[in-house]
Amino acid sequence: MHNFEFVKPSSVADAVSALAGEGAQALGGGQTLLPTMKQRLAAPEKLVSLSGLAEMTGVSSAGGVMTIGGATTHASVAADAGAYPGLAGLAAHIGDPAVRNRGTIGGSLANNDPSACYPAAALGSGATIVTNTREIAADDFFQGLFSTALDEGEIITAVKFPIPQASNYQKFVQPASRFALVGVFVARYADGVRVAVTGASEEGVHRWSAAEAALSANFSAAALDGLSVAADGMIADLHGTAAYRAHLVKVMTGRAVAAAS
Repeated sequence: MHNFEFVKPSSVADAVSALAGEGAQALGGGQTLLPTMKQRLAAPEKLVSLSGLAEMTGVSSAGGVMTIGGATTHASVAADAGAYPGLAGLAAHIGDPAVRNRGTIGGSLANNDPSACYPAAALGSGATIVTNTREIAADDFFQGLFSTALDEGEIITAVKFPIPQASNYQKFVQPASRFALVGVFVARYADGVRVAVTGASEEGVHRWSAAEAALSANFSAAALDGLSVAADGMIADLHGTAAYRAHLVKVMTGRAVAAAS
């Protein structure tokens, strides 16, 4: 790990100012960035910690929308997001206790790892990502592997989740990393069903539109019987072939629907 300056701002405004400097990078829970720095694959000159910003932590609900501060840990979401059981259940099974007590929802979304869980929740919920300058719909936020709509120095301050009528997340866990080999988030709203898939595709987190249409007409696992998922574009590695991941997408979706029902 290279030498770096560590800055711990006391407000979002101070954090934005610190990030404007050359070589600065935001630090959430550090669950991805710090290991990357230890391997010398990243060498920011300045780390700007967001973990101590009270205005970016906490969970609240009003008007059918759950708002979660960007610096809120996975453990806090699991404990405090009871009004949205599908989201709380997802957070409770991210990584291990050490990861859940340090990692943050904003850090996870900003990193947009192709196998991370929160991107599926945000996309599957039709969430809104709130930054220090604007609001971004989840459908516009995720732009491919490790790529988002965030500008340089832009901070995720909160995430707004419309609370669905029913929801569930099912993850086929890669046992070494605890990431999703395939994960599927299903959320049923009055105007239809959203299905988001993580871990499977080379394009990153994405929606399965055919399943959404079928489940909007009949919210049951049986509605998926006539559907199939193409292996083209699926990730293939030592953990599973493209065809295997394509098969898991349908399996995990069916389990999520059954659990939500």
